[in-house]
Amino acid sequence: MHVQAPTPQDTEALGARLARGCPPLDETFAVIYLSGDLGVGKTTLARGFLRELGVKTAIRSPTYTLLELYETDPLTTLHLDLYRLVDPAELEELGLREWARPRHIWLIEWPERGGSRLPPPDLLIALRALAHGHEIAPSAASALGESWLGRLA
Repeated sequence: MHVQAPTPQDTEALGARLARGCPPLDETFAVIYLSGDLGVGKTTLARGFLRELGVKTAIRSPTYTLLELYETDPLTTLHLDLYRLVDPAELEELGLREWARPRHIWLIEWPERGGSRLPPPDLLIALRALAHGHEIAPSAASALGESWLGRLA
């Protein structure tokens, strides 16, 4: 699946669509990896996802805080931006294990910087810049991810 997103609004709309397609997480949690260079729309996609879940407050990239937590009914979303992470061991200080429980979603920008200290993804979303906008390629990395993408079709 490849989606052309000529505008930031198109990228946000895909994020919203992904949120609407989220399978039930009553007994598990979900992990989404957002990968791509600087400025390709990772935070924009996360913003659309979070807005669709009902977040009303400002949504910014957690570049300096590494983690923002958004509690909505019935889900809690962790938005991580690991761009500034120097060593994957720094993740231990964030207490992420506490959030690896049912009805939680992790949106992780720059997941490659977390190495093996991150849980495996359910969805991989690769973003890349085009001459006009972005190309977004979601793919499943687990049975939950397969179910999720199936709901988008």
